[in-house]
Amino acid sequence: MPGCIYAVKSGKRLAATSDNGTMLERLESAGIAVEYQCREGYCGSCRVRLLDGEVEYLARPLAFVNPGEVLPCCCRPKGNVKLDV
Repeated sequence: MPGCIYAVKSGKRLAATSDNGTMLERLESAGIAVEYQCREGYCGSCRVRLLDGEVEYLARPLAFVNPGEVLPCCCRPKGNVKLDV
């Protein structure tokens, strides 16, 4: 069951989609700019801090992800999440 994405810097709360869409796509549709390049988890350009909640990856990212960070290009929330964007 999709949750809510809370983007701290913009102050926006977004309902996550129930389809296979990514968090990056949902953030973009709400007008929240996140830097990206590959959209597939290879480069790590979209790396953001996950302040609260859990995500699930649609495909295992190849880019290095530090603890407390996520790649929104290839994941979706497992419930309510809070992102530093």
